[in-house]
Amino acid sequence: MSVPKSHQDSTNGPATTRKLAARRRREIVAVLLFSGGPIFESSIPLSVFGIDRQDAGVPRYRLLVCAGEDGPLRTTGGLQLSAPYGLDALSRAGTVVVPAWRSITQPPPAAALEALRRAHEEGARLVGLCTGAFVLAAAGLLDGRPATTHWMYAPTLAKRYPAVHVDPRELFVDDGDILTSAGTAAGIDLCLHVVRTDHGAEAAGALARRLVVPPRRGSGAETGGHPRHLDRSLPEEIGADPLAEVVAWALEHLHEQFDVEALAARAYMSRRTFDRRFRSLTGSAPLQWLITQRVLQAQRLLETSDYSVDEVAGRCGFRSPVALRGHFRRQLGASPAAYRAAYRVRRPEGGNTNGEGVRPETQSGTGNTGIPGGIGGTGSGAGGSGNEQGMISTPGPYAQRDIRDATRGPREAREPREHRPEATEPGKPESDAWAPRLPGQRGRG
Repeated sequence: MSVPKSHQDSTNGPATTRKLAARRRREIVAVLLFSGGPIFESSIPLSVFGIDRQDAGVPRYRLLVCAGEDGPLRTTGGLQLSAPYGLDALSRAGTVVVPAWRSITQPPPAAALEALRRAHEEGARLVGLCTGAFVLAAAGLLDGRPATTHWMYAPTLAKRYPAVHVDPRELFVDDGDILTSAGTAAGIDLCLHVVRTDHGAEAAGALARRLVVPPRRGSGAETGGHPRHLDRSLPEEIGADPLAEVVAWALEHLHEQFDVEALAARAYMSRRTFDRRFRSLTGSAPLQWLITQRVLQAQRLLETSDYSVDEVAGRCGFRSPVALRGHFRRQLGASPAAYRAAYRVRRPEGGNTNGEGVRPETQSGTGNTGIPGGIGGTGSGAGGSGNEQGMISTPGPYAQRDIRDATRGPREAREPREHRPEATEPGKPESDAWAPRLPGQRGRG
């Protein structure tokens, strides 16, 4: 994912950082709270930046808890909070954290948005945790930038703010002076990243030990071998749109081979009009969406059936197993065979979710109302080549290996290590699984 030139330096690096205003201090962190915000996300920056842990080797920050609107502020469980500072205190902070926003359908207070814009203009670093990205987007601060949020709300963020490059596959995105994280616990990862950026890995590691969390999550080994999660939601507004019928038809016929041209024809639209209407409705390009639906269907069959990988490819509408393996690995960070092995290690009973151990006969995807992991992309597919007829990308070495029939147990399904040089420990996906994006990175290639 590229970053507009207005946010790049001459070396195509991360977003440039404005000089911090004289009255702001780098060690001062302001946390902006709103009524109705979830208490967990709100407490993360308070715990990371608000407790003196210098005895453990953690440099001290000065915390300012600021009310983004008139109080008292109500939070999870009906608790009432009284913030000691107001919006004026943001003028002293070098870092401003927005933990979460109460509703993705409500506009944030205008005064708070103006305070965030001023902070950004004066060089402050802005951090949005979970739905806090909606507040930064409402202030216009994410336009033309990569960002992430909770996977469940990513489609709405992409639709409501089409200038934002939303990628819900990331734990967090560091775009230099603006950072965003995925939902809930990913906020801890981002706050630790901020400490690591300011004071180094040793300080971040000491803080992680105090919090009893991993100092850095990202690879398959660090996440316990769990493949990343794909978003299965759609914006709520789609149910009332005429395109909903086309979406429903596509989900029911994923086992058939059709392309975006066929969907446009069913909608009685030209391809260009269909692309524009689909993107405005979902925040995603139709080809990208369709590929991800097929990957999600394959994921479900790998979990609930004994079909071989080749059979799964055919039942999900891919023209070849090579196409399935390429798109599956790009979106889930593991090959189909490795994903199935990891899933069965976690669920040793194996077999079908109904406990009968037989192959399911249904091939439809009616229960799957997903949106792609890479929302707000360029329309070239989920990392693919944009070949709509076959939806085939140039395969890597993993796509060439001979994968054994998946009807055998997880131990038998795994090939010997000497035949699989890129394989990881048994039951773990490849090491390029879910990971944060840092400055200078441009997506997953």
